[in-house]
Amino acid sequence: MKANPISPTIPLDAEGVHHGHLRLPYSRDDSAWGSVMIPICVVRNGSGPTALLTGGNHGDEYEGPLALFDLARNLAAKDVSGTVIIVPAMNYPAFRAGTRTSPIDKGNMNRAFPGAPDGSVTQKIADFFQRELLPRADIVLDFHSGGKTLDFLPFCAGHILPDKKKEAETFAAVEAFGAPYSMRMTEIDAVGMYDTAAEDMGKIFVTTELGGGGTARAETVRIARLGVANVLKHAGILRGAVETSPTQWLDMPEGCFSFAENDGMVEPMVDLGEPVAAGSTVARIWPVGRTGTDPVEVKARISGMLIARHFPGLTQSGDCVAVVATQVVP
Repeated sequence: MKANPISPTIPLDAEGVHHGHLRLPYSRDDSAWGSVMIPICVVRNGSGPTALLTGGNHGDEYEGPLALFDLARNLAAKDVSGTVIIVPAMNYPAFRAGTRTSPIDKGNMNRAFPGAPDGSVTQKIADFFQRELLPRADIVLDFHSGGKTLDFLPFCAGHILPDKKKEAETFAAVEAFGAPYSMRMTEIDAVGMYDTAAEDMGKIFVTTELGGGGTARAETVRIARLGVANVLKHAGILRGAVETSPTQWLDMPEGCFSFAENDGMVEPMVDLGEPVAAGSTVARIWPVGRTGTDPVEVKARISGMLIARHFPGLTQSGDCVAVVATQVVP
């Protein structure tokens, strides 16, 4: 098996607090012997579980990086029992560019796993996580939000899994996160995802969708900061009680997604958090090539609550326009 070219500038298993980079050689026009320098922090104190905390899997999602840069700045070894690995911006080239995918190779980090040590820049980063970081972890928390093209109600999520014991452990960590909403999540396409790679290794994998629009809000950053502390406490890595408030559990059953079949300008007909009836209009898409043309209605396929919507004013055929979730009765 070929070796991965990424080299950490800090030890990954040493006691104490270590700040450094994952250095990936990258020869380019403006730097013949250049590198991609991905920030990383490792905090270790004795034996115990290991948490791998990541943000910036997509570069235009900011709650995770804000919470994790702050955590790395403040976390002391004496407060930890075990190990915390913090990578605030996994796809660092995308994060620096403020884009979902890498400006270097257009790689979507969350569709690049298991990666390849001799592949593109994004594939090399994914391969390093696959081979070096994920195997160390007991629990993985990967922050997401809607980026520039979606907006979400703030929720923490786990996946429905064939292993029901692991599923129960995952949902317990999701509930401990303490977001206003907790999701039993369904993916449109799970192939190549970081989530899938972690779950295939038997790790507890927790993720979020904490807003969107290519920015962050004070509320969603507060949720992220409290949530990561709660997950570390839940895992037994940080001391103290989990500080949660009641969460509403949601499900994403078959039919939860509504997609545009036309290009045009989106008119939302329902706001986030509002009830939706099956067959009702969640959005209208207005043709913009000429006046006098009727809009096309986008219908909800199931009844429930609107938990996500297309964010920019213009949409293209195939875009996800709305997501409806159903409330789970305890």
